Amino acid sequence: MKPIRLLLVSTFIISFAATAASAQSWPTKPLRAIVPFAAGSSTDIIPRVVFEQLSQQFGQAIVVENRSGAGGTIGAAFVAKSDADGYTILASGAAHTIAPALYPKLTYHPSADFAAVVPLGISPNVLVVSPAKGFKTAGDLVAAAKKRPGAFNFSSVGVGSATHLSAERFRSSAGIDAVHVPFNGGAQAMSEVMAGRVDFFFGPPALVLPHIRAGKLAALVVNGASRTPALPEVPTTQEAGFRDAEYPIWYALFVPKQTPRAVVNRLHDETLKALQAPKVQARLAALFVDTMVMAPNDLDAYVQKEIDLNSALVNAAGIKLN
Repeated sequence: MKPIRLLLVSTFIISFAATAASAQSWPTKPLRAIVPFAAGSSTDIIPRVVFEQLSQQFGQAIVVENRSGAGGTIGAAFVAKSDADGYTILASGAAHTIAPALYPKLTYHPSADFAAVVPLGISPNVLVVSPAKGFKTAGDLVAAAKKRPGAFNFSSVGVGSATHLSAERFRSSAGIDAVHVPFNGGAQAMSEVMAGRVDFFFGPPALVLPHIRAGKLAALVVNGASRTPALPEVPTTQEAGFRDAEYPIWYALFVPKQTPRAVVNRLHDETLKALQAPKVQARLAALFVDTMVMAPNDLDAYVQKEIDLNSALVNAAGIKLN
C-alpha cells in the first residue's frame, strides 16, 4: 500500500476509534431535554417516563425544560441551534412534522436540521360523540352529516393540532362537511361534545376513556393501524370502511443534525433498553402508548414521509393560522 493511502487509512481508523470511544463514555454530564409543549401534555408526560429510566442507565441527570409556544416550534428552534454534541435533546413527535405546513417562515426544518433518534411510542385518537346523538357507528355519524351538509361540527385542541388533523383526515375520507371549533385544551374540547354542543372529537385514549366508561361519551372508531387494548370492541377506521383515515399520534427523540452518529446510535440503543424496562412498559401501557420500533435511519425516512403527508393534508383542508 502506498504511504499516502496508508496514512489516510490509518487516520480514518484512529478517528473512527476515537469517535466510538467518545460515544461509549458519553454522557459525562447532565443532559437537557427540551419539550416544546406545556407541562402535563402527553408530549411532556411520555418522555418523562422514559427519561427517568434513561437517567438511571446513564448515571446522569436529564433536565427537562418546557419551552412551549407556536405549535412546538419555539422549543424545536432552540434545539436546532444548540451544540450538536448529544447533550441537548428534543422530545416531540407528530407535531414536529406538522410545523412546516403551518409555519412557512420557520428558522429550521424538521428533517434537514434534526437527526431522528428513536420513537418513544404511538397511540391512536378515538372518535367520540355524545351518546344522546344516537350514533352507534361511525357510519351513522357520516350518514347523518351527509344529510345535513355543513351543519355538523367537530372540536380540537387548536388549529393544526394532531386532534384537528385527525378529524380532517377522517372528514376527507368520509366525504363530509363539518365546521372546525378549536379550543385551548382537551378537557374543554371534550366537554363540549359531552354537552352536545359539538358533534364529534378525536381525542387521546387517556383523556376520553374515563368518560367512555362512565357512559358520558360513545367511542365509534380509533384511527390507528390496529385496535387498542383499552377499547377492544371499537373498530379501526379501516375496519369501519374508511380508507386513508388513519392518523395515530407518535412521540420520538431528536438531536441536532450534525450530532456524531455514534452518539445518536448510543442514545437510540439506551432508549430502547429503557423502553423495555418493565416499569416503563407498565406506565406507558397505562397511557395507552404502544411500541414503535425503528432504527434512526428508518425514523428519518418516516419523519420525511409524515412531513409530506401533513403538508398535503393541511393544503387540502385549507388550514391556516390566524
